[in-house]
This record gives sequence, structure tokens and C-alpha cells, in this order.
Amino acid sequence: MQIAVVLAGGVGTRMYPASSDECPKQFLSFGEDGMSLLSRTVQRVENAVDAVYVLTRPEYADRISEHAPDATVLTEPQGKDTGPALVYAAHRLRDVGSDPVLLCVPSDHYVGHSFASISQRAMNVAQETNELVTLGIEPTRAATGYGYINPDEKRGDHFTVDGFHEKPDPETASQYIYDGFYWNAGVFSWTPEALLDAARDTELRPLVEALQSGNEQEGFDAVESVSIDHAVLESTDGLRMVTADVPWDDLGSWDALRRVCDTDENGTVALGDVLTIDTDDCVIAAGDESQISAVGVSELTIAAYDGRVLVVPTDETQRVRDVVDERSER
Repeated sequence: MQIAVVLAGGVGTRMYPASSDECPKQFLSFGEDGMSLLSRTVQRVENAVDAVYVLTRPEYADRISEHAPDATVLTEPQGKDTGPALVYAAHRLRDVGSDPVLLCVPSDHYVGHSFASISQRAMNVAQETNELVTLGIEPTRAATGYGYINPDEKRGDHFTVDGFHEKPDPETASQYIYDGFYWNAGVFSWTPEALLDAARDTELRPLVEALQSGNEQEGFDAVESVSIDHAVLESTDGLRMVTADVPWDDLGSWDALRRVCDTDENGTVALGDVLTIDTDDCVIAAGDESQISAVGVSELTIAAYDGRVLVVPTDETQRVRDVVDERSER
């Protein structure tokens, strides 16, 4: 049985002020059709699998049906990043159907066209090899906000993996591209037992053991927040990579909207009630009760939602997380 696990438990701090604890990024829309990021993701994967599960934290569970009415909600005991979340999902879904294989996808990515054939290929490799599979995207720029995958030997329709490299500086990112590395898209496939077996040899072992003994909360309390990349994939032998030749972007920060949304004749993305005069190469987004007018500015991101306003050079939007951290300490 092929099962999609859509990760929808994060907040999306780099999309402040649109995204917040009360209304995280996956429930927001950044397009003209009004569909939320979560709705788009579920629509993208539902034709490629037999069932869709949306994995989220308790405080968001009741809202999932608004965006994914046909999906089953899976609620993790608490949010502790993708490592504990995906181990928990593997444990819960290991006995669903016959020979389940999971396709794990974030809820906040942009994919330019059909994803079904790529998804099928990744799930087939996961079942045939009984190894962990990651999706690799061919880079289009020297991005410093993404992880990179170093492919090794080509095995038919996939590669073995020589290593993961996290968020490099610009010079290193350029070298990675020259050396033929791929972006780590954060999309994975594996059988539940393959992930649980791999996690037993990592810092997530206490969680695996607690889940097996029926003590979910005890297991989450025993581990720190950690991504699946750091906890498992970087140290796993036998990791495989399937490449995807699709337009793709991680909508993790405001600058991504310049790459995936329509711009005006001056290169500006304007969402909501926005007026621009002599404004070039900006990202400007106004929430439902907000109105923004921009005159004579360039290369800025301006966002106003629920009485909160952000102004930042667009090439520094990765630093928006610092704003959220600073304000949470006040």
C-alpha cells in the first residue's frame, strides 16, 4: 500500500508576519486561486498514492479538514521537528494495508507540474531496495538555504548517496553545483520498518523503543528536536536518491515568491491590497485587513498581517527567523 505523509506541523517562522503560531504557513494562500499550501500539496500527491495522511501537532489537528477533507489526520504528541515526527508516522502506519511504503512530503513546497511519476519512482525504489530514499533536485542557482546531496553510483533509475551537506556559504554552494550535487528537496520514501531500523542506531533510539512499548509521550520527552536529515539520513549507509526534473522551490521565506509568483512589469510581486509607484523588484504582501502603498523603493520585502509589519531587503529574508526569536524573548 502506498501512503503519502504530508508534514504540516511547523510554523514557518521565516514567513513572519503572515505565518504565526495561531495561523502557520501551511494554512495560508500565496496565489490567486486562494488554495492554501496544504491544500495544494494534498492535491499534488493524492493521485499518486492509495491514501493520504496529514501529520500535524495537536493544536492544528482540528483545522486540517478545512484544507484536506479527504485526508486522515495523524497527530504527533508534540512538535519536535521532522526526525521525531517521521519516526512517529512510521510507527503508526507500519501495519496499515499490505506492505506499506511511505512518501513523505512537506506541505510548503512549490512544484511546477505533475509529481505522480516521480513519486511512483521513489516509492518503487524504496520497496525494491528496502533502503531510505531521498529526492534530489538539480540546482538552478547557488542557494545557501538548502542542503545538498552528493550522488555516488548510478543504479538504474536512482543513485546511491555519498553524503549530505547542509546550507553552505555562497562559494561552497557554487562548488557543489560544479561538482554535480543536487538540492535536498526534503521529500523522502521508505517502508516504515526501514526507517525504524535506521533510527534505532541514532539519537532517536529512545523514541523508537518507547513507541514500541506504547509510551508515545515518554518517547517524545526523551529526545530533542532534530531534523530527519541530521538524525538519520546523514549517518545512514545505503541511502538512495531519485532525481526530479521539475520546477521546484521551497516556500520557506519571502524571497521564494519572486521565483514562483507572477510579477508586474517592474519585477514586483504584489499580493493583497497593494499599490506600487516606481517600485522595482519587490515582494509586497498585505493580509486581509491590511493595505500597503510603496513608492520609489526597490529590492525590498514588505509584509503586513494582523497589525504586524515586516520590512527587509529581499536578499536578507532568511534573517526573518531572527525577528521571531527576538520578539519571543520580549
